[in-house]
Parts: sequence; structure tokens; C-alpha cells
Amino acid sequence: MNRNGEELLRVLLVDPSKHPRTVELPDTLEAMQQAVGGLIQAIYPFEEPVALVCNDEGKLLGLPLNRGLRTEDGTLYDIVYGTFFLCAAPPDGDSFESLSEEQLVRYEERFHSPEVFFRLGGQIICLPEEP
Repeated sequence: MNRNGEELLRVLLVDPSKHPRTVELPDTLEAMQQAVGGLIQAIYPFEEPVALVCNDEGKLLGLPLNRGLRTEDGTLYDIVYGTFFLCAAPPDGDSFESLSEEQLVRYEERFHSPEVFFRLGGQIICLPEEP
């Protein structure tokens, strides 16, 4: 809990062109919107109950390209625009929860390297870059 008595969520915050970092966010809609810079959208691209929470209008607003989302075989199928965070999203609950220590480590490794995107021969190419 923070000073205002709000529950805190331990999440992995991923900014464009930066390494992910663990932060504590108040468990409020306002704090989540502030973290992503606008209205939130939760997507569930992982097998386990973990949500990727991003700016709902990131693509429309032309926010910076951040990280690619890939299928199990590594094929790029979407790009997240702008800052996002990862948190636990239990299937039997209606709210987000903190990531476990194991999840923080696993997703930090997965999203560790910032990525750069470019078009080549009609395809979008995504390569890791070091900040």
C-alpha cells in the first residue's frame, strides 16, 4: 500500500527504446492511464494469465513503436506502440494483480532488448537494438 492507502501492483514497465523495469503502480485506472499515456487496452498474447496493458489509441496517435509480438515460431504478428506494462490477470478475477518474481524475470528477459522496425521488400523487419 502507498501513503494514500491504495494497493500497489508490481508490474514490468516497458518504454520504447529502453530496457524494461519493475515498478509499483497504484491499483487505480488513473495510475494505469498515466503509465501508458492515455486510455488503456489490455491484451492477452501469452499462454499464462498475464495482461499486456497499452495505450488503446497508440497506433492512431502515432506513438513510438516499442516491441513486436510474435507467434511461438517467432513470426511477428503485431507491434505495440508506446509505453506498456505487464501484470497478472487471473482468469477468475476482474482486476489486475502483481506479477510474481518468476514472471518479472521471465518477461524482463523476453522484452529486455529495445527493438527497431523497418520495411524491407513488403515485410516489416524487427531487430534488437541497445539503448
